Amino acid sequence: QEQLVESGGGLVQPGGSLRLSCAASGIIFWANRMAWYRQAPGKQRELVAAISSGGTTNYANSVTGRFTISRDNPKNTVYLQMNSLKPEDTAVYYCWGSNIWGKGTLVTVSS
Repeated sequence: QEQLVESGGGLVQPGGSLRLSCAASGIIFWANRMAWYRQAPGKQRELVAAISSGGTTNYANSVTGRFTISRDNPKNTVYLQMNSLKPEDTAVYYCWGSNIWGKGTLVTVSS
């Protein structure tokens, strides 16, 4: 069964950090481009960061320099390290890969 399961969300103060994880099962993880998207209340889902099977990364302008996507192929896991978090980063963060979505993890940035 193909599945992506996110973890690591929570409440953090502005300027803080969080690391999200996405564990994949049932897909050929190493061969797939993986990505993180987010959806804030009342807004469309948007691409945050992506990483190719070869490790090439790309980021939304709004997170460049603050967020880092990485992957661990032996663990079938993709990560999103988020630093210098801002209130506008508040959203549900979704993992995507092999044309499937995880259920999301909520990140709230607030003092």
